[in-house]
Amino acid sequence: MASAKSSYTAEDIVALEGLEPVRKRPGMYIGGVGSSGLHHLVWEILDNSVDEAMNGHASEIVVTLHKDGRTVSVADNGRGIPVEKHSKTKKSALEMVLTILHAGGKFEGKNYKTSGGLHGVGASVVNALSKQLIAVVRRDGCQYKMEFSQGKATTPLQKAKGTFRGTGTTITFTPDSTIFPKTDFNSDTIKQRMEVTSFLHRGVKLQYIDETTNTKTTFHHENGVIDYLTKVIADRTASAIHELPFTVQKDGDERIEIAMKWTESTDEHVRSYVNGIPTLSGGTHENGFRAGIGKAIRNFIETHNLTPRGVKFAPEDIREGLVAVVSIFVSEPQFQGQTKDRLNNPETQAVVDGAVRASLEQWLNNNRSTADAIVARIIAAARARAASRAASESVSRKSSTSRAMLPGKLSDCLASGRAHSELFIVEGDSAGGSAKQGRDRNYQAILPLRGKVLNTECASTKKVLENKEIQDMVTALGCGISSHFDITRLRYERVILLADADSDGHHITTLLLTFFYRHMPGLIAGGKIYIAMPPLYRIDVGKETFWAADDADRARILAKADGRSKPDIQRFKGLGEMMPKTLWETTLNPATRRLLRVEIDDQLATDRVVSDLMGRDASARFNFIMERAEEAEEIDV
Repeated sequence: MASAKSSYTAEDIVALEGLEPVRKRPGMYIGGVGSSGLHHLVWEILDNSVDEAMNGHASEIVVTLHKDGRTVSVADNGRGIPVEKHSKTKKSALEMVLTILHAGGKFEGKNYKTSGGLHGVGASVVNALSKQLIAVVRRDGCQYKMEFSQGKATTPLQKAKGTFRGTGTTITFTPDSTIFPKTDFNSDTIKQRMEVTSFLHRGVKLQYIDETTNTKTTFHHENGVIDYLTKVIADRTASAIHELPFTVQKDGDERIEIAMKWTESTDEHVRSYVNGIPTLSGGTHENGFRAGIGKAIRNFIETHNLTPRGVKFAPEDIREGLVAVVSIFVSEPQFQGQTKDRLNNPETQAVVDGAVRASLEQWLNNNRSTADAIVARIIAAARARAASRAASESVSRKSSTSRAMLPGKLSDCLASGRAHSELFIVEGDSAGGSAKQGRDRNYQAILPLRGKVLNTECASTKKVLENKEIQDMVTALGCGISSHFDITRLRYERVILLADADSDGHHITTLLLTFFYRHMPGLIAGGKIYIAMPPLYRIDVGKETFWAADDADRARILAKADGRSKPDIQRFKGLGEMMPKTLWETTLNPATRRLLRVEIDDQLATDRVVSDLMGRDASARFNFIMERAEEAEEIDV
C-alpha cells in the first residue's frame, strides 16, 4: 500500500496567483538572484523611461543611488503613467502596471512605436521583488503617489494637494533581501549601462546621482553610435587601420544605426542592441549584419579583381579585427526570454543584410584608399589563418583520448570514463610532484606546467598554438581549440587550476583564465573550469590546526583563538613545500577542499577587464593601479 507521503491528488496542485510566480521563481524573469539579476531590476525601470524618450515623450532621465546603497530611484520627464481607474479591473492604471503581470501600454502599438518593454512584466516584476516600492506620477497638473511591498499595495493612490508643473514618473525601490543574497548595487555597473544608453539614444540626457559618494555624472551624446564606436575601440586599445568609420543610418519601420571600423586586433568585437536592449547572445540582426559585410566585401574584391592567387577568404578572415556597434529599433521584436539577450525576428536578418550590403559596397567604392587597406588586412588574415590551420589541426589530432598520444608530463587517472574525473593544472614540477603523490589516482589527473604560461592576450594564434605548455594542456583536455573546440570530447568532468596562494600564483591563474576565455570559452560557459584554494598559512593553536587562505583569513582565525595559547604560524612559500598528505587534506580532497567555479555574469565587462589587465597597452593597467592605490594595504612582492 502506498504511504501517505507518496500520494498525489488534486490537493497537491497549486495555482500561484498575482505576483507569487515571480517571487517563487525569480530566475524565470530576471535570470537569477545574483549581481546580474539584482541590477536587472534597475534596467527594467530604466528601460521604461528610455521607452518614453525613444518615442519622443521624454528628454531627461535621472537615476539616483541613495545613501544606503540599496535603494534606487529612476525619474523621467515623460507623460507619466496613467492613474485613472480601469473600466474592467476598477483599479488605477498605475496599480495595474505595478501589480499585474502582462499589464502595460505597449501591446497595441498606439502609444509606443518601438520599445524595449514588450510583455508588460518589467515594472511588476521589480515590484514583486522589492521590499518597498514607491511610485510618484506627475500629469495633468497633479501629483500622485502609491506605495507597495513585495508586489502588494500598502497605500491607496494618493493625490497631493496643490498644482504641479511638468509631467513624469519616479519609481523608487529597495530590493527584497529575502530574495537576493546581496542587495548592494554597484555604482560603476549602473553608470556603464547609462553611458551605453546615452550612446544608443542620441540627444537624450541621462544623469546619475550617487549619494553614497556625493557625485553626479551626466551622459549626453549627440553623435550616438559613432561616439560609442570611438569609445569601444579606445577601451579595447585596438588601433584602427582607417580613420573614417563606416556607418548606416536607416529610418523606417525598422530603424538601423551601425558604426564600425577594422582594427589591428586579431578578434572580432560586435556590440548589438535592439530598442536599446543589449543582446549579448546576438540574434537575427547580428546574423544579417555579418552576412551583409561578407557579401559586400566579396563583391568589391571580385569586381576589382583583388584576390591573390591561392588565397581563399573565410568569413572570419573578413571580420578579423572588426569592431562594430549595431543598434536597431523594431516595433514588434521577438526576444528569447524575459532577459532579452537574443533577437529571434526572422525578417530582421534580411532587412539588416540588405541595408549593410548596399551601403558598404557604395562606401568601399567611394573610399578606395581605405577600401584597399581593409582588403590588404583581410588578405593578411587569410594567409595567417591558413598558416595556423595546419598547426591547429595538428593539435586537435593530438587531442584524442588515446593514452599513447597524451603528453609525457601528464599523470592521468585510472578511470576510463569522464564521470567524476578531474584534471589539476598545477604550477611547477615541484608542486606537481606533491600533487601526484597526494591525489586519488583513480579519478584525479595531474598536469604540471613549467613556470608562467604564455600571455595569450598579446600573442598571435600561431604563437599560441606553437607554445609547448599550451599544446600539452589542449592535448590532455582532448576537446580541441578555437574553431575545433568540441566540449563533448572533453576527457575530464572538471578542470581545476592549482597555483600557489601568493601573487605569483594569482598571476599564473590569471594567465590560464585568459587562455581559456579567449581560446576555449566553451569550457567556462559549460561550468568546467574551477580554481583551487590552497592555504597560504598553517596555524597551530594548542592541539588544533587551522588553514588560512590569505592574510584576512589568518587574522580572523587568530582573533577567534585569542588568549587560548600562543599560535604557531607557518607560511607556505609554495605548494611544493606541502607534504602530499597535507595537500590532499587541504586542497585535493573533495570532502574538505574549497573550489571556486569560474562564471561570467557580464560578458562586456569581462571582455574589458581581460583586455585592460592582459593587453599590450600598459596605460590601462597603470590607470587601474593609480585609481586603486589607496585601497592597497599590503603588496605581496
